[in-house]
Amino acid sequence: MGVNLGEIIQKKEINLESLKNKKIAIDASQTLYQFLSSIRQPDGTPLKDSNNNITSHLMGISTRIPNLIEKGLKVCFIFDGKPPALKVYETEQRESRKKVAEKRLKQAKKEKDTELMLRYSKQTSRLTREMSQEAKELIQAYGIPVIQAPSEAEAQCSFMCEKGDVDYVGSSDYDSFIYNAPRIIRNLTLSSRRRLPSGIYISVHPEVIELKDVLKSLDITQDQFIALSILIGTDYNPGGVKGIGPKTALKLIKQYKSFDELFKESKAEFDWKKIYAVFKSMPIMKNYQLKWSKVDQEQIMKILVDKHEFNQERVENNLNKLLNIKKEQEQSSLDKWN
Repeated sequence: MGVNLGEIIQKKEINLESLKNKKIAIDASQTLYQFLSSIRQPDGTPLKDSNNNITSHLMGISTRIPNLIEKGLKVCFIFDGKPPALKVYETEQRESRKKVAEKRLKQAKKEKDTELMLRYSKQTSRLTREMSQEAKELIQAYGIPVIQAPSEAEAQCSFMCEKGDVDYVGSSDYDSFIYNAPRIIRNLTLSSRRRLPSGIYISVHPEVIELKDVLKSLDITQDQFIALSILIGTDYNPGGVKGIGPKTALKLIKQYKSFDELFKESKAEFDWKKIYAVFKSMPIMKNYQLKWSKVDQEQIMKILVDKHEFNQERVENNLNKLLNIKKEQEQSSLDKWN
């Protein structure tokens, strides 16, 4: 879901070329859900093989991720581990919303309303354990590091960025700032064009946001930023305090000197201290390895073509293009040292 901070945070549009040679830790689950939601047939049906296995996420990995490699980006993917106990309610709510969407999708199909079919089908996306595992295998086959976080992937990404092992956190929302991520890139793995509900297509560009700039522009501390996020609503208290949006929350954060007073006066109906403690003590793995390796063509063909019936010629062409570019990149690196 993510903290709804878009209206009070300034973003800077960039192009992919400016990220050449930069290391980026990407929240894998968010990205895979994006692929499952956006890569679909016109009527909303996800891509599938003849055995009815959904392949939209694999299509996303095999097309958009190589594009990042070709631009010279060094990406790695971080997968979620065990969620905090406080997230159970949000998980249940998400499943409930999917079931409602499934009912509406069924009705839209009866009425042959393709616009509604597309809208509701996107809301029914599910990422199974098997799909995640296969995504890991395909990502690794492209020579990209995969790290399994002990809990929330965004916390792990943020730690890696704060430590300096990666330059940016790739995420679709702002939650990584709660975990002290120095820099976030949004829209990194999205298509360069997005269709609005009105049917109009708009251009989508990567956006860079720096935590120090956010805190400076809002004139708050990191701890106040956490409290601000809790007021608005996080994955551990969806919806936050009723009637309080980002601008009001920012005003309240500056008005009250203590968080106890802040949450008491705002009539919060949740234990803010428990949520705050989860953010401050999220488990992360300190002993990890970031190692980029060669593309395993055989494994990619096995997963995409042999198992899921992707078009062999198209996969081979994309692979050859990627391999040629990687060869050029390696030669360019060698030339610099000669």
